[in-house]
Amino acid sequence: MSRRCVVLGLMPPAGVEKLRAAGIDVEIVADPATVDLRAKLADADAIIARTSPIPAALVAAAPRLRVVARYGVGYDNIDVPALTRRRIPLATIGDVNAVPVAEQTFALLLALARRVAAYDAAARGGRWKLRDSLTIWELAAKTIAIVGLGRIGKAVARRCLAFDMKVIAVDPAVSETAMAALGVRRVATLREALGQADIVTLHLPLSEATRNLLGAAEFAAMRPGSVLINAARGGIVDEAALAAALRSGHLAGAGVDVLAQEPPPADHPLLALDTVVISPHSAALTAECAIRMSLACAENVLGAFDGSLDRGRVVNPEVLA
Repeated sequence: MSRRCVVLGLMPPAGVEKLRAAGIDVEIVADPATVDLRAKLADADAIIARTSPIPAALVAAAPRLRVVARYGVGYDNIDVPALTRRRIPLATIGDVNAVPVAEQTFALLLALARRVAAYDAAARGGRWKLRDSLTIWELAAKTIAIVGLGRIGKAVARRCLAFDMKVIAVDPAVSETAMAALGVRRVATLREALGQADIVTLHLPLSEATRNLLGAAEFAAMRPGSVLINAARGGIVDEAALAAALRSGHLAGAGVDVLAQEPPPADHPLLALDTVVISPHSAALTAECAIRMSLACAENVLGAFDGSLDRGRVVNPEVLA
């Protein structure tokens, strides 16, 4: 009996071709929200998941399931305990998207610092004298607080240091020695970091512990005129509180690649603010990274089948024991 992999959502063909070359029967469900996924997964040995929710009920509907491969690194859309109870590994793509997410973080930061959108509109609209407003600012010598110093956070830190920025970080899993080796100063608590930084950037997963990690109290603790970058997960930030902090002028701006609801409703408060730069959860979706993610998913599926799955990519490695 051939093994079957169901891909929930579209991804570049490189990974699909790799699976089919290995004799795997692959079915692509382009729009998972429009089909009966229980029926699709009834004989699935593997799932490759983009953003579609995979609750416990769907896990139960797949009795042959041996692995779930996430096309990305976040996994808040997947019921990990349900997988773990059945000793099914959940594998992410590792570090293949660290560079593009770090680059997008910097793109958002530079767009805020240099007011790219406003200055572009002024130049096109004949308002050349905006150049004399002196409302743009430099990154050099600014202090940036990185909340979450994992693969992406480290990639951001290296780029900040190249811009002569002062880098501090909050991450209980990373030692002071390891941070110092990277050129980063370790700060013990989030509240301490917020009070020291000109820029705060988030690079941590969404979980019950991090949901609404930054709310009204945290924004009040940030320096007046500071900015926030979020290229992690939307639910980490209380977006209504962020909008209020921006409207009051306490925060000077925000760069956002992720929102709690995607796409956002037309009346979302952040969409109305010209101090906000927003991208459509596209940080990792470069042409190059999309192919790497597709291939990484295929490698994870094949590794689960032949016993070579990279433990470092597995969210619940205890199931591999």
